[in-house]
Amino acid sequence: MASTYTIDASVFLNAFNPHESGHEISNRFLAQLIQKELLIIVPTLLLLEVAAAISRGRSDARLARDFASALIELPHMIWVPLDMVLSQQALVLAATHHLRGSDAVYVATAARFGSLLITLDHEQRQRVADVILAKYPYEVLNELT
Repeated sequence: MASTYTIDASVFLNAFNPHESGHEISNRFLAQLIQKELLIIVPTLLLLEVAAAISRGRSDARLARDFASALIELPHMIWVPLDMVLSQQALVLAATHHLRGSDAVYVATAARFGSLLITLDHEQRQRVADVILAKYPYEVLNELT
């Protein structure tokens, strides 16, 4: 079991939306991390990503803000600002591993803190296999329960 976890927006959004495939697993995975008081290290970019996705998908700005605010209140989370240092690390990863910008920020965060990256993005996971360890929520949920 990892000591720290970096979780990308795909997992939080999947847990949020009961109509998505895998919702139950993502939801249980996040609940287990919180229950076990395990450390979650995420970039502040997460807030923007979830708010934008919810606002666009549901056309509900208030729901988007409320969900992002609820994330801020979760215990055992460390919020890493997207400063120039993290941006430069993400830039190198994006260029070297052909990642989307946001994906590179999560990978850079996980690499900086030596945390396990949890994602639903198969492409992201494949492209960074030589840099960090990345798993799907169901893989870690089996380890946690």
